[in-house]
Amino acid sequence: MPVTKLPIALSLGFLVIACEPRVEEPVPPSRDARPEPIGQEAQASENRPSKARCIHPTEDKPKRTLARTGPDPACPPDDLAKPLLLREGKVVFADAKDEAVTVEIAQRDQERARGLMYRKEMAEERGMIFVFERREVHQFWMHNTCIPLDMLFVDDDGTIVGIEENTPTMNDSTFSVPCASRYVIEVNAGYCRRHGVRAGQKVRLEGI
Repeated sequence: MPVTKLPIALSLGFLVIACEPRVEEPVPPSRDARPEPIGQEAQASENRPSKARCIHPTEDKPKRTLARTGPDPACPPDDLAKPLLLREGKVVFADAKDEAVTVEIAQRDQERARGLMYRKEMAEERGMIFVFERREVHQFWMHNTCIPLDMLFVDDDGTIVGIEENTPTMNDSTFSVPCASRYVIEVNAGYCRRHGVRAGQKVRLEGI
């Protein structure tokens, strides 16, 4: 689930002093200043390729191995009498033989904060997708999460910009990739290796 950080609001007082507006002297052009491109030169500038996008590549071998399979025996009891009912969609791994998982959609704050906590099992073809309002570098942890997971960080256009594999259960460390994303998909640990899912591939979101 995503790490929730509460902002601390600071109240600052400002003193406004009325005075005559200052008139700035014009700055003489620098001798080294280059004129704005025009005509064909401007078109060539626009056609230059932009900086390569951020992709955190999948390693040949996962950096973490699982200490155990199945749910963590220290898993605490669920603190909700009734589970949250989330609408569902589908994630299709278009570049990995069109493998697909049905995902619960965590879009509201409460849904994202809870995530897959307290779950003791999840079918291979199931998962959860976290939908965020802002595209940024997202950090997740495994607080009260009882099954190990793979976390896929996905950009606006469906590109997988990075994967955190085999995240350990009941762990308060943060897991992230150094690339901005709009979505984070959680599936069972090892899913990506078993189904050939890697960073740089595309996913297709249906009903999300």
